[in-house]
Amino acid sequence: MSVINPHIVALSAYAPPLEGRNPNAFTLLDFNERTIPVAENVKQALHDYIDAGRLQMYPAYGDIVKRLATYAGVSDDRLMITNGSDQGIDLVFRAVASLGAEAIIPGPSFAMYHQCAQVEAMLIHEPQYTREGGYPLAAVLGLVNENTRIVVVSNPNNPCGTLVSCEIVQKIAQAAPNAAILVDECYFEYSHETAVSLIGECHNLFVTRTFSKTWGMPSLRFGYLMSAADNIAALCNIRGPYDINQLAVVAANAALDDPSETERYVAEVMERAKPLVESWLDKHGITYWKSDANYLWCFPDNPDEVASYLQSESFLVRPKVYGDRLGLRITMGTFEQMQCLIAAWESYLTG
Repeated sequence: MSVINPHIVALSAYAPPLEGRNPNAFTLLDFNERTIPVAENVKQALHDYIDAGRLQMYPAYGDIVKRLATYAGVSDDRLMITNGSDQGIDLVFRAVASLGAEAIIPGPSFAMYHQCAQVEAMLIHEPQYTREGGYPLAAVLGLVNENTRIVVVSNPNNPCGTLVSCEIVQKIAQAAPNAAILVDECYFEYSHETAVSLIGECHNLFVTRTFSKTWGMPSLRFGYLMSAADNIAALCNIRGPYDINQLAVVAANAALDDPSETERYVAEVMERAKPLVESWLDKHGITYWKSDANYLWCFPDNPDEVASYLQSESFLVRPKVYGDRLGLRITMGTFEQMQCLIAAWESYLTG
């Protein structure tokens, strides 16, 4: 008999299909990652830190909180750094869960929300996004009750890319004053939509971000969490003193030193590459969800065949199910990469 709680034993681990993802063999359009390497100054900063002989030391984070607070437009005491945004998400769930607690997690969405809720044995409600209606606001508000401890707003949502306005976030926060409103802004630099301005008036608001997506550092695991100052102080009681890798902070500092390269990449993806793919999908009558992030969720005929063919042409995309229909979530890369993707897809269609 296991000493581990039975509900933990009964869970399934979140196991994304990471095997075989060789960037030298494929254009990786399956995990919403940045599709080109990080800026040269970021790589150089990592080399310099390693060459300085400091790996044997415990992390010392310097002024990274202050720098991020300036970047995000909040005061220092309203921000904490985390081991990826996943840790920030997990900290909020752990902090608010209690016996009989309920979570409202509109779906389909990022699997980590469910995992965090299930670890805390929370009852999960999952109203559904729709292509026409977007975030299921009416259903979410209808589910709020005295046991609601957390409501998730993935903004933009993964896999559909749907954006939620600040007005809606505020409405949810006011309707559920005793629940944490978790706004996951991991694609913020693509969408430019943020709920940070509401932190001062919505004490129950928690905003997470990451350096994994736009900044291109998912392997380093660096993120940050913003909320009211007393919430941040309480969450720091849960997070360990050395949970964040020192190399992640070195890389983040370098990225903040000169964000221009990342800004150029974002502009190319959102203003050139994604419109190119949207136009091509429209031309071929392939349905997709309007997205405010660096990916499109589309529904071609024979999606399995399309994914397999694209893989044979060195492109990896991510199958994602909506109801009983399989779609393909495709990360947007550079304009040239998307031209090559379209050429490969055209060759499949012309057979």
